[in-house]
Amino acid sequence: DGEVVVRPRMRVTMSCDHRVIDGAQGSRFLQTLKAMLEEPAAILV
Repeated sequence: DGEVVVRPRMRVTMSCDHRVIDGAQGSRFLQTLKAMLEEPAAILV
Protein backbone atom coordinates (compact mmCIF):
# COMPACT_ATOMS: atom_id res chain seq x y z
CA ASP A 1 0.00 0.00 0.00
CA GLY A 2 3.03 2.28 0.00
CA GLU A 3 2.74 3.02 3.74
CA VAL A 4 5.59 2.91 6.20
CA VAL A 5 4.34 0.95 9.20
CA VAL A 6 5.76 -0.58 12.36
CA ARG A 7 5.78 -4.38 12.32
CA PRO A 8 6.79 -6.80 15.06
CA ARG A 9 10.15 -8.45 14.49
CA MET A 10 12.26 -10.93 16.39
CA ARG A 11 15.91 -11.78 15.88
CA VAL A 12 17.04 -15.29 16.87
CA THR A 13 20.65 -16.38 16.98
CA MET A 14 22.02 -19.83 17.70
CA SER A 15 25.56 -21.10 17.92
CA CYS A 16 26.56 -24.73 17.50
CA ASP A 17 29.70 -26.52 18.58
CA HIS A 18 30.58 -28.29 15.33
CA ARG A 19 32.41 -30.96 17.31
CA VAL A 20 29.03 -32.01 18.74
CA ILE A 21 26.38 -31.07 16.16
CA ASP A 22 26.45 -30.39 12.44
CA GLY A 23 25.55 -26.82 11.46
CA ALA A 24 22.94 -28.15 9.01
CA GLN A 25 21.00 -29.63 11.93
CA GLY A 26 21.07 -26.27 13.67
CA SER A 27 19.80 -24.63 10.50
CA ARG A 28 16.91 -27.09 10.24
CA PHE A 29 16.06 -26.43 13.90
CA LEU A 30 15.88 -22.68 13.29
CA GLN A 31 13.73 -23.20 10.18
CA THR A 32 11.33 -25.35 12.22
CA LEU A 33 11.29 -22.79 15.04
CA LYS A 34 10.50 -20.03 12.53
CA ALA A 35 7.61 -22.05 11.08
CA MET A 36 6.20 -22.71 14.58
CA LEU A 37 6.41 -19.06 15.59
CA GLU A 38 4.76 -17.92 12.37
CA GLU A 39 1.92 -20.46 12.66
CA PRO A 40 1.49 -21.45 16.33
CA ALA A 41 -1.79 -23.30 15.68
CA ALA A 42 0.17 -25.84 13.61
CA ILE A 43 1.90 -26.99 16.81
CA LEU A 44 -1.42 -28.37 18.05
CA VAL A 45 -2.11 -30.41 14.93
